[in-house]
This record gives sequence, C-alpha cells and structure tokens, in this order.
Amino acid sequence: MTSRTPIPDTVTLHIPFRLVKRGGRKKMQLPEGASQQPRSDNTLIKALARAFRWKRMLESGAFTTIAELAECEGIAPSYMTRVLRLTLLDPDIVEVILEGTQGPELTLARMLEPFPVVWKDQWK
Repeated sequence: MTSRTPIPDTVTLHIPFRLVKRGGRKKMQLPEGASQQPRSDNTLIKALARAFRWKRMLESGAFTTIAELAECEGIAPSYMTRVLRLTLLDPDIVEVILEGTQGPELTLARMLEPFPVVWKDQWK
C-alpha cells in the first residue's frame, strides 16, 4: 500500500491582475506579457452598426435630414452626427474593432472625438 498525502481543505491561487475602469465599466487588466483572448467591445460595435444603418437610411431617401432621423430615433442630432462620423473610418480600423483586437485605448468615447478623414492619418 502507498501512503497518500492529505488533500488540503483550501487552495490559494494568486493571479496578478488589476481592475481598471473603461467607459464606465470595470475591466480586468493582466500584467504586460500575459496572453489575453481578444474581446470585442460591444458598445463600439453597436455604434458602428447604428452609424452604417443611419447612413443607409439617409442615402435611401427615407429621411431627408439628420435632424429628422434623430427625432425619429429619439436622440440628439449632435450625437447622431458624431456617431455617423464612424462611417468615415478606415475599413481596416473597422475590421480590427469587429475582431476585438483593438487596444484598450480605442473606446467609443475616443472614437466620437474628431478624427482625420484621411485613412492613413487615422492610425495615429
């Protein structure tokens, strides 16, 4: 017969991470060099989807002005204008957002700030 080591009642596991606020939400931040699965930013993806949907609605002639569409959607025209600017993003940036491989600095709040229209300048 072999002797068995007793199994402890508790096991302590130390995982180095910290919680940071991103866009009003708490997010786990792992130490540098730790691998992390890409995670899509649903808020940013939803804003992109809305922007392209609104653009299609305006181009189809369903609404003649942004103010008219904003009233129908129940949001401020200024917000709609900022979100509509997302349709001017470089397609590669849109792809990175949809894949969830963008960095933590790429948030909706940051994307709603004015950015260059020239695609190569948007990466700065």
